[in-house]
Amino acid sequence: MPSITPLNKALILINVVMFGLQYLLGGLIDVLFALWPPQGEQYGYPAFHVWQLLTYGFLHGGVAHLFFNMFALFMFGSDIERLFGSRRYLFYYLMCVIGAAAMHLIVTTATGGMSGPVIGASGGVFGLLLAYGMAFPRRMLMLIFPPIPMPAWLFVTLYGIFELVMGVTQTASGIAHFAHLGGMATGFVIIRYWQAQRRRQR
Repeated sequence: MPSITPLNKALILINVVMFGLQYLLGGLIDVLFALWPPQGEQYGYPAFHVWQLLTYGFLHGGVAHLFFNMFALFMFGSDIERLFGSRRYLFYYLMCVIGAAAMHLIVTTATGGMSGPVIGASGGVFGLLLAYGMAFPRRMLMLIFPPIPMPAWLFVTLYGIFELVMGVTQTASGIAHFAHLGGMATGFVIIRYWQAQRRRQR
């Protein structure tokens, strides 16, 4: 198996360090850097700040939350970094994190809902998953539960449909399903834009 790429390793380390700071400093990190609803102060939530559209993606709610996101980053991120190059990979990943936050806020505002803080790298991870499925559609992935192999394009498609159904039906409350979809949607737009650029340059 190829070694982990430098930027992908740095992203994982940053997430681990931030998780350690969350543990050491209690809720202070979450107050400042989690994604809080913009109108949340009137309901007693901490203030929303624009930097939270990015910083929430480097916080996690527990060891399992951190582990599964970092495992996915490890599994898919290095191949995408090799494909895009480090600079484009960083841009892509961070924009997927921001796009996921924007989608979550748009949907919760439009539906009149009021969510608590959002944290986690899932928006960026789902963007990477989308990129992986588009770049390597025939590579086989093995599900954990149940252990069924399937091509990457099918895995990504089914996962996207699953997230949409969970979000629309509001199943598994406490999970920002539309943030996951926002990460995928942002990644799709960026990749299509880059592909269009390459076609114009030919």
